[in-house]
Amino acid sequence: MDRRKSLKLIAAGAIATPVAIAGCKPGEEKKTTEADVSFNLDRNPDELKYEKELLAKEQFFSAHEMATIAVLADIIIPKDEKSGSATDAKVPEFIEFIVKDMPSHQVPMKGGLRWMDMQTLKTNNKAFKDCTSEEQLQLVDKIAYPDKADPEMSAGVKFFTLMRNLTATGFYTSQEGVKDLGYVGNTPNQWNGVPEDVLQQYKLQYTQKELDECVSYNVSSEKGR
Repeated sequence: MDRRKSLKLIAAGAIATPVAIAGCKPGEEKKTTEADVSFNLDRNPDELKYEKELLAKEQFFSAHEMATIAVLADIIIPKDEKSGSATDAKVPEFIEFIVKDMPSHQVPMKGGLRWMDMQTLKTNNKAFKDCTSEEQLQLVDKIAYPDKADPEMSAGVKFFTLMRNLTATGFYTSQEGVKDLGYVGNTPNQWNGVPEDVLQQYKLQYTQKELDECVSYNVSSEKGR
């Protein structure tokens, strides 16, 4: 599947899951059937069949592994004043989907997560996700810069590069990522022509005829209406 189709599936899955949960009463189990998942997106029948089969697969990552992925994703892309974090953009869910859609990532991801835990178990006597932020960053700093990493960290470097690539892909193709980039798409605006300082820089100016024929948008007068 290409990236566009993958994102559509994530959106559909994010809508379908809360609906299924809300429909269950305490102590009542609800079996999900193909009819329970509603797709309102334009896809051909073969694609739709494949996506539903993918959704029906068991969770690949354990709860422990998903928690570790969430910690790593937010280290890579933390929340700031412009946008939410990687977990706000549902990057862990994206990675869970991608390893099902692209099985070649399964062993590297599972192995890498295990490698992270083994390192912190040796140094801190606890799993990576249970370490303090400072302890987590101490390990990440050793594998985040391939050109500076020690040779014995090569397995960790390879895993973290994959993790970073997946995180960036998931984040910057999400609503949070688009917000972070400042992309607004095709939106109406008001243009008052080339700014005066730019005209002066290139020794240009509008003729009086051009100024008379153009519509000028005055912010203060617009607010007063």
